[in-house]
Amino acid sequence: ADRIELYTEEYARLFKSKKEEIIKPYKEASVLANKFGFGVNAGHDLNLENLKYFKQNTENLLEVSIGHALISDAFYYGLENTIQLYLRELK
Repeated sequence: ADRIELYTEEYARLFKSKKEEIIKPYKEASVLANKFGFGVNAGHDLNLENLKYFKQNTENLLEVSIGHALISDAFYYGLENTIQLYLRELK
């Protein structure tokens, strides 16, 4: 294996109320994964509201599973605009 995946449901659930606290185990896991040469994937309930903070606080994040949120947002913003919005959050 060359990557691990972080399951982010708890992060997303607690993001609004405890984002500094809830990011810690994900940050630690990404640092450890990077130390051992693993890339990091993440997914479950990541969206436009919580994705940027997650990306900024994890190391070597290579892929995120955001399909559900992306398609849901596309109903409001259009697919092309939504893709651009997510790409901006990941920069």
